[in-house]
Amino acid sequence: MAPEPLTPQEIENALAELPGWTAAGDRIERTYTFAGHLAAAAIVTEIARVQESLGHHADLTLSYNKLTVSVNTHSVGGKITELDTELAHRVEQIAVEHHVV
Repeated sequence: MAPEPLTPQEIENALAELPGWTAAGDRIERTYTFAGHLAAAAIVTEIARVQESLGHHADLTLSYNKLTVSVNTHSVGGKITELDTELAHRVEQIAVEHHVV
């Protein structure tokens, strides 16, 4: 069954459980800051593994010590779905292990 877009209230409720994440148009996103470039780059591979296991992929933007994760669900017209919030929760678990500043 295809995912359904979340309502504005459902998005607000989901973001309340995801500190640092915000709604930016039809996406949710967060920028993480790390102590340096290697730490920022290292988390990308782990996020990629999670994305493959979920069959759902975010846009990842890596700079020197920052990583921005931005996601929506293309199959429902680029809207925010439960798949996006699930991925965000999984990324949060990984970020803790990578000593986000």
